[in-house]
Amino acid sequence: MVALSTLTVTACLTSEQSGDAEGKSQHPIASTSLESQGIATKALWPKDIHRVEKSQLLETRIDTLIATMSNEQKIAQMVQPEIRSMTVADMRQYGFGSYLNGGGAFPGNDKHAKVTDWVQLAEDMYQASVDDSLDGSTIPTMWGTDAVHGHNNVIGATIFPHNIGLGAMNNPGLIHQIATATASEVAATGIDWVFAPTVAVARDDRWGRTYESYSEYPDIVSRYSAEIVSGLQGQGKTQFDSEHVISTVKHFLGDGGTENGKDQGNNLSSEQALIDLHAQGYFSALEAGVQTVMASYNSWHGSKMHGNESLLTGVLKDHMGFDGLVVGDWNGHGKLPGCSNDSCALAINAGVDIIMVPDDWKAFYHNTLKQLADGTIRQSRVDDAVRRILRVKLRAGLFDNPSPATRLANNGNDIIGSQAHRDIARQAVRESLVLLKNNDNILPLAPRQNVLVTGSGADNIGMQSGGWTISWQGTGNSNSDFPGGSSIFDGIKAQVTSAGGSVELSTDASFKQKPDVAVVVFGEQPYAEYDGDITTIEHQAGNKTDLALLTSLKAQGIKVVSVFISGRPLWVNAELNQSDAFVAAWLPGSEGRGVSEVLFSKANGEINYDFVGKLPFSWPASDGQNSLNFPGVKNKAADYQPLFSYGYGLNYRDELTVSNELNEKSSLQTASADSENSYGLFNRRPENNLEFYLADAANPELLVTGNYATTAGSDNLVFDSVDWKKQEDTREFTWSGNASASVYLKGEQSIDLTQLDLAGGRLVFDVKVSSAPNAAVYLGMACGENCAAKLDISKQLQALPVTQWQQMAIDMTCFSQTGLKPEQVTKPLIFESSTAVKFSIANVRIAKGGQTANCNLFAN
Repeated sequence: MVALSTLTVTACLTSEQSGDAEGKSQHPIASTSLESQGIATKALWPKDIHRVEKSQLLETRIDTLIATMSNEQKIAQMVQPEIRSMTVADMRQYGFGSYLNGGGAFPGNDKHAKVTDWVQLAEDMYQASVDDSLDGSTIPTMWGTDAVHGHNNVIGATIFPHNIGLGAMNNPGLIHQIATATASEVAATGIDWVFAPTVAVARDDRWGRTYESYSEYPDIVSRYSAEIVSGLQGQGKTQFDSEHVISTVKHFLGDGGTENGKDQGNNLSSEQALIDLHAQGYFSALEAGVQTVMASYNSWHGSKMHGNESLLTGVLKDHMGFDGLVVGDWNGHGKLPGCSNDSCALAINAGVDIIMVPDDWKAFYHNTLKQLADGTIRQSRVDDAVRRILRVKLRAGLFDNPSPATRLANNGNDIIGSQAHRDIARQAVRESLVLLKNNDNILPLAPRQNVLVTGSGADNIGMQSGGWTISWQGTGNSNSDFPGGSSIFDGIKAQVTSAGGSVELSTDASFKQKPDVAVVVFGEQPYAEYDGDITTIEHQAGNKTDLALLTSLKAQGIKVVSVFISGRPLWVNAELNQSDAFVAAWLPGSEGRGVSEVLFSKANGEINYDFVGKLPFSWPASDGQNSLNFPGVKNKAADYQPLFSYGYGLNYRDELTVSNELNEKSSLQTASADSENSYGLFNRRPENNLEFYLADAANPELLVTGNYATTAGSDNLVFDSVDWKKQEDTREFTWSGNASASVYLKGEQSIDLTQLDLAGGRLVFDVKVSSAPNAAVYLGMACGENCAAKLDISKQLQALPVTQWQQMAIDMTCFSQTGLKPEQVTKPLIFESSTAVKFSIANVRIAKGGQTANCNLFAN
């Protein structure tokens, strides 16, 4: 055996994996004055690489269409609303060129909408768009969706591993199959357009979108990009047939290279590094004929990409020859200087052809018409944008194809989550797993033994699927939301019991019979985008519950196999030390059985499937290695000291011992625990394992599992997720006044708020009143059965200016003086009303200090 301590494990990379890493030059930051202003030099970029068949007949058809269109019709083609903020009637009136469903948006706001419901909405929108009775236009609309790891918004769809896991398998052929399967499931719901692939090259693991990147190095990203585009759009005779869709390469450009891994931040790479690192996936996508490109939220040297004309128009369109359309990201235009969500000439002039304006579409439409009329936006720019939109629609056959409800000869229900697609996904899961440690060759496990399966991710398909799964953040899902799917425990149970072994499931590592081995599944909870940004790559910094579970098992002499669920490499030295084997499983998706098929041998002892996955990202040796990247582009070999290097991954033939004494000391200076000064309840999402519930007389406890909910069988209380400073960072509550109803936060365990109560703690939250109450509205907390306190805040709500955000703070003693026991709080936030009222909340927490409201002001 070879002992491995804290020294780097050097991978043997094939020439295909390593590329010309050592041969590429190092690129300084902002080497020219143009770069420092975020202005690109076209001559540095490849020329005319968009490989599409040109058609003069198609262009003549476009000329004819444009000649007959009014400016109102043209602007409508450039506006993209979201289904939660527009109706079929709106489509009939305005004739929008496209629309989308954001993460967590469903037909009829029904999370469990059936395939037929999706198809019906697509059909209704299509028929409204070609109905010229109001807008005079018969141009078909197109529906766009974020199908980023399968058709992930639809209940019952096949959920493939997230990109980081697909990068670990390094199998372009299988990626093509995944894209083809995804396209067929999307098309089966009547949707035309997919916002994928993401070709970001993530360079700082603190970034909340790291799992959307295939690799820290551009080679895999480049190879995959072309395969996904051709798989989604089809090739030759299958191109844009009834089982293929329009593809989007995103996010242009440099989103994976922002300072400190900050989502929507600033990329300070030189232009050459932008080309060599961050643009490689775009080059191969353009060569594969991708039809749409999505602009990025990030900046390049301070210039926001939605307004960067030099890159969007100068480089992408004029120089590289891209003749498709550029679509903006969710309100990305509104982040430009001088712009707002409902007005932004700058983005259109810079080269964004379709503006994704989910909520403020009506004001944006009218403002854009005014800007066109007064010359702020050039007529030629609008005509160019519309030409590009029509070109994509014509190439995709939208003018000539049957309507969504009649495109498929067979039933879409037979396609969504089909066994063939699940088989592809299980293969992807198997090939994505990376074996980091296998001391004493404990793996593969013999199935004929007593196996304990434990950990927060053991029987949790939502956790193993991660963000962008049904809901935007991937939260609020249960195993029942994945019909046909399997948890990791499901797979282990089937594997073990079929061979004559026994298996026990436990969330806390307790057991009835001492196991021969424990499989512990743990890791990150689901997140998406900026909600996933972190300040340290240490796993569970300050709250080592997973480590405590591992340590407890080891102390009892039980062999431990760790299966780590994560969207990025994290510093887990302590967890590695307490594991006999350690598997990086990434975010495997709905087919958890694929994990067990590799962990366990066949009943006769033969290997079932071996590990083939290799690290697409370098694995940190310390918690200070946030931006740890394979040498060659922008970093030197001397600075590269990972624990496990890019391309590392063991298999069952390897005999390598990883030290159980890896350094566990943090290299960072940490501040005192925030929990001493505050306790978070809601910050863009419920915190500290809390969940929202609705209650009324019909149902006293209805778990909110999506972005939108109502009390059971009524509209007594409507719960919605809306935007304030960030996407879906606010929860809006609307009481009809027909009956009493409440919304509250609750966790599995009670909370001890004694210290905050005694130290002058206060409940603090931002609130916006849309419709003031005319009777009592209660704010309360509960501490178990028949233990609660509530305050009437109706006067405070009435006093607030309507539609303006204000902060409200209430001393904790106002609750403890009226019956709350702060040492056993079960519901730290309750709003209750029987009168009509509508308000929104954000940034809810219990914090020390500051000015609070006098308790005498509240009736109770």
